[in-house]
Amino acid sequence: MVERTRTLGFRVAFALGLGTMIAAGIFSLSGTAVYRIGSSAVISFVIAALVASITAAAYSEFASIYSENGGGYLFTSRTFEERDLLTYAIGASLFLGYTGTTAFYLATMDEWFFLFILPESVGSVLPHGTVGIAAALLLGTLNARGTEESGTFQVIVTAAKVAVLFVFIGGAINFAGPGQATATFTGGFGSVIGQSTDILSVAALAFITFFGFSAIAASAGEIIDPKNTVPKAIAASIVTVTVLYTFVIIAMVNTPETIAGQPRGEVLQAGETAMGKVAAAFLGPFGQLLIVAGAVFSMVSASNASILAASGIGSLMGRQGDAPRKFSRIHPDYGTPFFSVSAATAVIAGLIFVFITLFGHHGVLGSIGTVPTLGLNPLTGFATFNLLVPLSVVNIALIYSRRTKPGLTRGFEMPLVPYLPILGVIANVALVYKLPTLGVIIGVLLTVLVIAAYVFWGGAPEADELVEEAASERQVVGSIGDGGDHALPSVDDRFTVLVPVNRLERAVDHARLASRIGELYDGAPVVKVLNTVDVPDQADSTAFLDTAEERMRKLESELAEIEDEVSADLLAEGHVSRDVAFDILQTARDDEVDRILMGIPEEHPHITEQVEYEAPCDTLFVGGGEQPDDLSRVTIGAGGGPHHNALLDLAERLGDVGSRIDVVSVEPEGKSGIAEDVEPTLAVFDEDEDVHVHNLTGENIAATLVEQAAEYDATLIVGATRTRLLRQWVFGSTTDRAVSLAEERGVPVIVYATAAAGGYRGRLSEALFAPYRYLRKHL
Repeated sequence: MVERTRTLGFRVAFALGLGTMIAAGIFSLSGTAVYRIGSSAVISFVIAALVASITAAAYSEFASIYSENGGGYLFTSRTFEERDLLTYAIGASLFLGYTGTTAFYLATMDEWFFLFILPESVGSVLPHGTVGIAAALLLGTLNARGTEESGTFQVIVTAAKVAVLFVFIGGAINFAGPGQATATFTGGFGSVIGQSTDILSVAALAFITFFGFSAIAASAGEIIDPKNTVPKAIAASIVTVTVLYTFVIIAMVNTPETIAGQPRGEVLQAGETAMGKVAAAFLGPFGQLLIVAGAVFSMVSASNASILAASGIGSLMGRQGDAPRKFSRIHPDYGTPFFSVSAATAVIAGLIFVFITLFGHHGVLGSIGTVPTLGLNPLTGFATFNLLVPLSVVNIALIYSRRTKPGLTRGFEMPLVPYLPILGVIANVALVYKLPTLGVIIGVLLTVLVIAAYVFWGGAPEADELVEEAASERQVVGSIGDGGDHALPSVDDRFTVLVPVNRLERAVDHARLASRIGELYDGAPVVKVLNTVDVPDQADSTAFLDTAEERMRKLESELAEIEDEVSADLLAEGHVSRDVAFDILQTARDDEVDRILMGIPEEHPHITEQVEYEAPCDTLFVGGGEQPDDLSRVTIGAGGGPHHNALLDLAERLGDVGSRIDVVSVEPEGKSGIAEDVEPTLAVFDEDEDVHVHNLTGENIAATLVEQAAEYDATLIVGATRTRLLRQWVFGSTTDRAVSLAEERGVPVIVYATAAAGGYRGRLSEALFAPYRYLRKHL
């Protein structure tokens, strides 16, 4: 069974929306807005926020129904299931909208580079748009090859953006004084009626700054509890951005009359670069440098998020047959939707080339009087048109969904349906009417062209139905009795071992071992084998479902072959996840398992460490050269510390069922390690158990333990770290050496980590255990 694992909480979802909204829009439009309508620019931004909020509510309701990736395209395709052409048109329009938005971000960044960063000698010969195209190709390459942007990074980036804007706002208020800044702002409002046309025009341009809310809904498949988290994150991000932009407008209204010899009006009229010049007046050269760096960083970050969104739409369209199947294909080496990312990158670079390099104000052909000039404003119109039209359809789709599918469970419900969605459609169309005409015309023509191409092409063959199982479903591979009853056995009161596997060739051996260990605690244990497919951050997780299903079929087949050999019930479950360690831990918590048994991920030691410290139960890590067989003979050290004391229970249970236990006490010859008292270890065993003590001298403890286990073909069981914070190894110095040496000698090793020693308290106690032991021995 295959499911996606959700890893993004409210904080990351909020940062995702906020970070996408704080981009080129506020840095490039604030100057133009204040130049045209002064303080009334605040009204424009509020109108844009209100219009976005209406559709955001529709997005929130749909995200609470279809908690998957895909945004408006997914919602439309699920609502209008028999209208392929409409679904395709919405997907294509959103693809153009996201790529157009990214082109707008990078083209604005290009202007900032030419004005503030590039030397004049370079800027005079380099065509405008070159930096933007280069950035698009670089971001596309990085995303196609699998560079990740984690949730923590997104939070940090967003916090940095907000901090830069606060510096700008603080500089303006400090420059003018709080009282004067307020007076200048309140005195800058003109007649709302007289300025209504300009206010709506600026609102139409400003809408692109609020479309970041869709990034939250588009990532619903990765968000924890999306029914509650998505609406809250969308609302919080829109309100926060509106308040933040209001203060930016207040700062821009307080621009000095003269800046570096230029009149205030000329500076603001520059539009896309005005904020950088104003920052110099408020904060000086260093402040200007900070704002420029923040603006460029914001545009690159938001562009990266938009490329991910565009490629995600393209990948989903490929899976559903609305785009070439290659768009959904995952690159075998990079693990990303390579063709979809490449297509999005090519469109972005092409838009910058056409709108800026060829027909921009400083373009190759734009300076010719008979050729129409494009530039940033028409590019904004193009991008916003391709966003507003799909948003209007999403509002209509919500009305249709309420009427035709009343039985759907809706975690969040948009109020005042159908009136509010109808208002949203009217508002969206009104903003389209106020967009730059040339940009809208180009948007219409290109949309018609891609729709005509689809009609001519006819779409890709229908894909096989995707199998997406709910988290509560389980598939039984084996069961107690005759093996023919495939109903889910009750596991509430039975000892359960979770066996996460990455390499399927290890699954059977690990399942056997887990069953053997489970028998020590329960005559009828349960072994659940968890197969998790890792999904890169750039990729649509639905694209990995086929791979996960194929792995599950293979896993089920292999486990079925051993169902008669083991006493445990064997369950198989498959997930796709962006965070393997999180998936393992969450599954262990949800199912309340008693033990976790897993291999040591050689290439991903962070998974081992996270599972060890955060697992809700004891964890056994299997490594070394060979897989442990029947555990008829095991070797343990004299040991000490919480992990060693915990493994003694396992060793004692093995002794009860006839296993021979070799307790090795090592007096190290070198400086590595300190000899332990063997008596506390022996105290847990009964007299009738087959326990043998070996007092040895060796160069170090790890090597001696491995040599002793190798001599008797025994399985070595060692406790996990005691000195992790002192030595940055995975399990601690002695344990890691033992695992490494055991692999060389072909000795099977089980590393035992107890849940009681996890968490921050456990880390502190383990860090203090080594010096405590040393002082106890010598003092």
